[in-house]
Amino acid sequence: MSVIDRPVDLVFTRRLPKIELHAHLTGSISRECLHDIWETKRAQDAALELQDPLIAIPLGKVDYDIKTFFPLFSSYIYKLCNDLPSIQYSTKAVLRDFQADGVVYLELRTTPRAMPAVHLSKDDYVKNVVDILKVHNEDDQNAMRAFLILSIDRRNTIAEAQEVVDLAIKYQSAGVVAVDLCGDPAKGDVRIFADAFARAKAAGLKITLHFAEGEVSASDVELSTLLSWKPDRLGHVIHVKEEYQEIIKEENIGVELCLSCNVHAKMITGTYSDHHFGMWRRTTVPVALSTDDVGVFCSPLSEEYYLAAQHFTLSRQDIRVLCERAIDSIFSGPDEHGRLQRLYADWDGWTES
Repeated sequence: MSVIDRPVDLVFTRRLPKIELHAHLTGSISRECLHDIWETKRAQDAALELQDPLIAIPLGKVDYDIKTFFPLFSSYIYKLCNDLPSIQYSTKAVLRDFQADGVVYLELRTTPRAMPAVHLSKDDYVKNVVDILKVHNEDDQNAMRAFLILSIDRRNTIAEAQEVVDLAIKYQSAGVVAVDLCGDPAKGDVRIFADAFARAKAAGLKITLHFAEGEVSASDVELSTLLSWKPDRLGHVIHVKEEYQEIIKEENIGVELCLSCNVHAKMITGTYSDHHFGMWRRTTVPVALSTDDVGVFCSPLSEEYYLAAQHFTLSRQDIRVLCERAIDSIFSGPDEHGRLQRLYADWDGWTES
């Protein structure tokens, strides 16, 4: 039986060495990890007002849409993960979870957060996350390598955006590889961030942008503005008119596509088989299947590959092409490019039953 004929099942996609390029740190914290943090805090403070995460975010609940998704963080998760021990514990747990799912390369993104109540600055926050990634990467027992992307929230001021770029430049040599634009697509005017992203690019950082995530953020003004920044990758790319699709193809900009997130949050019309992954995979741009917020939508990357295979009739060879092409859009440089190319060339799972 040839590589093309062998089935793409969950056994295969779990074993598959995977590249994850669109994962938000806080959104990737599992409910079980949040519960552990809650139990620790409850033991320290019996008057803790926050509900048990297993009640506040019930297991199996994944139907968060654009109106309920962002409040989940501001009203609950950020209030629970609000000190150094919880940030450290959850970051380590997220790394373990991705590696356990067969991810071999991870670019994790996070918006720098200050926590004045515990005297934690944005710099402290970033340094702690960077240090945890460094320890992980230096452990030869770990098959996965992880790097950090710092996010500018659409609600940020110009000064706050420049502060994110300052931090990205400061920690560039320690594993920060890019700056991202994220946040509620209904908020903010992205044009105010042009100078911040230009400065990041001039410093040698890569740029990835949440792009046409909602109809409200898919105006000609916004999309032409974002493309003028010469991004290296784009996330979601849902409501994209053909003229902008052509620019993405011509400039070979990598796209980060998140099937389960888009379906569960009703960001697309229809279901998995209607997802624009079907169109983008037939182009020559690098396509990276990604999880977005696996802690919220509960579909690890192995499941995303399985869903793509089932709904778009992908063979193992199709998946190999996807994986190898995604290498072209990673942000960390030639060492990781080479490592991943060798890994896919040598992997025995392409033909094993």
